[in-house]
Amino acid sequence: MATPFDSLDDYIALPRIEGLALSPDGARAVLTIATLKKDGTGYERALWSIPADGSTGAVRLTRSAKGESSPAFTADGDVLFVSARPDGDGEDADGQVWLLPAGGGEARAVTAVAGGVDGIAAVADGADRVLITAGLLPAAEGVLEAHAKLHAERKKHKVSAILHETYPVRFWDHDLGPAEQHLLALDLGALHEQVGVPRGDEDEGAESEDKTEPYPASLPRPRDLTPRPGHPTSIPSAALTPDGTRAIVTQVVREGYDERYRLVSIDTGTGELVVLRDEVGFDIENPAVSGDGTRIAFVRTARPNPSAPSQMELWVADLDGSSSGRVAEQWDRWPTSVAFDHDDAALVVTADQNGRGPIFRIPLDGSDVDQLTDDDFTYTDAHVDRATGDVVALRSNWMAPSHPVRVGRDGAVTLLAAPVAPPEAPATMVEVDTTAADGARVRGWLMLPPGATADAPAPLLLWIHGGPLHSWNAWSWRWNPQLAVARGYAVLLPDPALSTGYGLDFIARGWNAWGAAPYTDLLAITDAVVARPDIDESRTAAMGGSFGGYMANWVAGHTDRFRGIVTHASLWALDQFGPTTDFSPYWQSIFTAEAMEENSPHRFVDEIRTPMLVVHGDRDYRVPIGEGLRLWSELNQRYAGADGSSPHRFLYFPDENHWVLKPPHAVVWYETVFAFLAQHVLGAEWTRPARIG
Repeated sequence: MATPFDSLDDYIALPRIEGLALSPDGARAVLTIATLKKDGTGYERALWSIPADGSTGAVRLTRSAKGESSPAFTADGDVLFVSARPDGDGEDADGQVWLLPAGGGEARAVTAVAGGVDGIAAVADGADRVLITAGLLPAAEGVLEAHAKLHAERKKHKVSAILHETYPVRFWDHDLGPAEQHLLALDLGALHEQVGVPRGDEDEGAESEDKTEPYPASLPRPRDLTPRPGHPTSIPSAALTPDGTRAIVTQVVREGYDERYRLVSIDTGTGELVVLRDEVGFDIENPAVSGDGTRIAFVRTARPNPSAPSQMELWVADLDGSSSGRVAEQWDRWPTSVAFDHDDAALVVTADQNGRGPIFRIPLDGSDVDQLTDDDFTYTDAHVDRATGDVVALRSNWMAPSHPVRVGRDGAVTLLAAPVAPPEAPATMVEVDTTAADGARVRGWLMLPPGATADAPAPLLLWIHGGPLHSWNAWSWRWNPQLAVARGYAVLLPDPALSTGYGLDFIARGWNAWGAAPYTDLLAITDAVVARPDIDESRTAAMGGSFGGYMANWVAGHTDRFRGIVTHASLWALDQFGPTTDFSPYWQSIFTAEAMEENSPHRFVDEIRTPMLVVHGDRDYRVPIGEGLRLWSELNQRYAGADGSSPHRFLYFPDENHWVLKPPHAVVWYETVFAFLAQHVLGAEWTRPARIG
């Protein structure tokens, strides 16, 4: 039976659920749904409302050419979102916060920050106060009008230069600066509908020579809570007390060219800042505030070093930081989200666990951790219904992309009626494991194609995850094994040493030694899988991206058992990668100098016997293009023929980053990968993908 995975064009056209927000009364959820643009070059995003009890009745809330994202509910049930749709007559607009009234009516912009708003950081449960984040130019010193004037000057003169005075200068796929991330408080109670255009707002949205007009009087004026924020590598996490009077914020502390995080409390009315917890050698992050506004929860983690990985500890304290204590001390999983239960007697936490991502309830009285969900899914976007204690969330695994569900207090799962149904998947998902030489259990998922039997065994792709602190436990639109399964391959998705969800000791097996246990774990579980009668041991390949690309390079230099290797956005020379990646301090802190040398794949280039497909994007700041260029150069230096031909290939994207996100480029990526694998694994003639030209 044909599925959307048989055609790459059909696959990229599948609608995608990307986010979920829950209304204050728990009655409805708002989904962010991305659909392919008519020209196929990108995705449009719209908001849909669905009942949160499992009944039908999905309603589309927004429809604009610019699209909408990052939905959040106000205490009154209005929907906030971020959109770059123009407000008024302007055609070009920056992303601003918009409000869609719960009682009906058109959405309207509630901010007008020059250069746009980056996101909604927090919303008060019982007040009309909201926290937003926006980039303001440092010379403006937090004054919105001064920032607008400077922003207009840069735009008018087409100035793109950035003068850096601190490190870092880049993050993942974008440049940092010249603006600095500010946390702003916004009082929606100051928003009033008016008839006509208020005096002083006549030129709102129009271009101006000096851009000196005041911030629009018809909108609530954002209040800067972080007037000198510096250059954080990411938007700080924040939470609001129910009455909106205090913001609990993760704040960057500079340590030379490194940084750590402390926890502060900011009075959202006056901007007064109080340090709640600041520990040298620790990061304090991911705050949550209890429903009654008296307590906070946060994650405390020792700063990384080469000796061993650090546990992410869950802590709870009073609102002023006093009476703090760790909870679930014997629980060695890493929380991916933290919230208070509806009665504030427990924390509701998501975390990787044994190739899944369950929801856990962690009582604050010291009793045992309760694993609420026990299925083969990973849960994200988890929101606690304050009335019932149920959890409304998204969940996914390798058979189904993200879809909304309601999880009862007893763990019972109710599917919510979303306007997007999961596509029919061609694979059968099987759990596999083996025992490593040191006695550790190494497990993974095996995706089998239809018809794979002892009489017709399937070729195998060993697909290595990135991270390296990661797990193959959730659907990925970017790395999707269903596409390979639809072409007859079995795909092995293993979690070797360094993977999350198996405890700290399992991570420690590969710490400061990426080329040791992670590599031998991969070979051990591959050995176990190719011993199956429905797998063809003679037709195998290995592939991976980021850390998975690092490991693909390591595999290439240490064994010739695979017929082909695909290495995407890969680390090649660690001594080069360390000082050129977007945030050097972390990567250089987790290795000793000796281990960085010993575990660098480039040292084994002379041992490579397997054809390689190298893939890299020029705008990849996490693994800079120099890694791919050096790998390609050194492969050709050694293996190019007299006529310049090579068994290797290099797929280069001048305008893509770490992930290759543009739909047409994603198609080219898969076309090239499958053509390369067909040549070396299936014995087909090399066919140059048509869209390459």
